[in-house]
Amino acid sequence: MSISLSDIANLAKRRGFIFLSGEIYGGIAGFYDYGPIGFGIKRRILDDWWWFFVSSRDDVYGISPAIITSPKVWVASGHVDEFIDILVECARCKSRFKAETLLEEAGIKIQDFSMESVKNAIKNNNIKCPKCGGELSEPRCFNLMIEAHVGAVKDESSVVYLRPEIAQGMFTNFKLISAIVGARLPFGIASYGKVFRNEISPRGFIFRLREFEIAEIEYFIDPNEQNNCALFSEVENIEVKIWTKEEQKRELEPKERTIGEAFNEGIFSNMWHAYWAGKAVEWLISIGIKPEHLRLREHLETELAHYAKQTFDIEYYFPYLGWKEIVGIANRTDYDLRRHTNMSGEKLYLTKNGKEFYPYCIEPSFGIDRIFLAIITEAYTVRDGKIVLRLHPKVAPYDVAILPLLKKPKFIAKAKEINTMLKLERFATYIDFSGKIGKAYAKIDEIGIPFAITIDHKTFEDNTVTIRFRDTKNQIRIQVSELAKKLRELKYNYIMQ
Repeated sequence: MSISLSDIANLAKRRGFIFLSGEIYGGIAGFYDYGPIGFGIKRRILDDWWWFFVSSRDDVYGISPAIITSPKVWVASGHVDEFIDILVECARCKSRFKAETLLEEAGIKIQDFSMESVKNAIKNNNIKCPKCGGELSEPRCFNLMIEAHVGAVKDESSVVYLRPEIAQGMFTNFKLISAIVGARLPFGIASYGKVFRNEISPRGFIFRLREFEIAEIEYFIDPNEQNNCALFSEVENIEVKIWTKEEQKRELEPKERTIGEAFNEGIFSNMWHAYWAGKAVEWLISIGIKPEHLRLREHLETELAHYAKQTFDIEYYFPYLGWKEIVGIANRTDYDLRRHTNMSGEKLYLTKNGKEFYPYCIEPSFGIDRIFLAIITEAYTVRDGKIVLRLHPKVAPYDVAILPLLKKPKFIAKAKEINTMLKLERFATYIDFSGKIGKAYAKIDEIGIPFAITIDHKTFEDNTVTIRFRDTKNQIRIQVSELAKKLRELKYNYIMQ
């Protein structure tokens, strides 16, 4: 079945997943609001991410840094000078475009994204404005950070930036956090939240936004023990397509490798880098993304961020976009701690055996909105002419739906009783009192609820209900007193169909 982006966007609008922010006023490109169902899914994604990467571990500590911080932070981090895209403008309609995107959409590949190379590629391939066919301007640099002003007077001294990443809050607080928790290398600091980038041309529904959510870990290691990862056995047998920079340069296809094989081939900068790439793949699979729809792609030298020694993107295959990044895993070395030490004067290094050193940092960074889009795409199926969203129970907006067969007082009362019981057991429940069971099943299938409890005539004879399974439409009958236990069992033993 072929899925289009409009299929996903239409479902999102109709069922209250996502809306253009301020839509009644025409909205603004790159900003979306999540409705009840969409936010339920997004909240579940973030909750599971936090459990997998923070709560279930003893070596990662969570924080919540401010969105706005001292502008000196962004000077020190290099974002003021280096966080740029290359922009071109149409001479006729004045539309602005990211040059890299225009070349990509025209099927033109360049390995050197310098200003001169981009300029020559546009000129030599006669690239025109995709909106009106007009001539394009000379390329120019465009900083992606969004400026704001703090204070009563709006002048140069009041300029601040909306954060383009969460990482800097973890670097500037490194010394304080490590002292408070008594952390010893290796250890990580994690956080998630909103970030802002002044994208030239937001597009692809929620794929490329100006306001979006990311979840990041900064994992600090001893630079002298980069290949001493005691946890490596957790990931060494995970198999995934890996596309090295050398294979890309030679136009070879990515190869299926285990993480262990890739490390032994020298593909990763160090063992901890390989470990975190493997853990990220493991988590994505655990929330319902098929491994064959994932690949690790190494950045070419010309793609690397100013702070990175090596970066791998985890890309997902969107049927309507192709292979696109949803996670990045970068080796930031000691770039950030060293820069902040030099700029602030605060000593953000550690001491070992009387010697001072800066820890190296591996950074897995997860684009939550893109992962949301990937999960919805992965789950989107059509059965008997109706949409069924086969979400993994971990990320479904509700654990279970409760449906009285008839719209009569005793059926409604029993549904409310069961609903209260399950909420006290910490289940997220959805209740439908319409009494139109066929329509109710269709609706809950479409929004991805994995299980449905039906209160029917037999319920009042023996206090049993049916549990219907979204993926198969099969049903089992069970005592009401056993519902909570059974639902937990079904949720945690769920296998993707």
